[in-house]
Amino acid sequence: MKRAIAKRAIARNRCFVCARGVAFGNNVSHANNKTRRVWKPNLQVARVVIDGTITKVKVCTRCLQAGKIQRAPRGGARVA
Repeated sequence: MKRAIAKRAIARNRCFVCARGVAFGNNVSHANNKTRRVWKPNLQVARVVIDGTITKVKVCTRCLQAGKIQRAPRGGARVA
């Protein structure tokens, strides 16, 4: 079950912590022409500890910089 949650978290284009996703709007030119556009969040794949297991999730850089998640240790280190 936990594996399924983690795989779904990697697959979708949304931050695992804050659920930030794509935003829609218009480009507006100087002549006031409007065309649709999409703003995408800056997502990075991070190895994090969830319930004592290390899983990969997509996290936006705002959450990474704010320290809202704890990255998993690299190498053979044990998770407490």
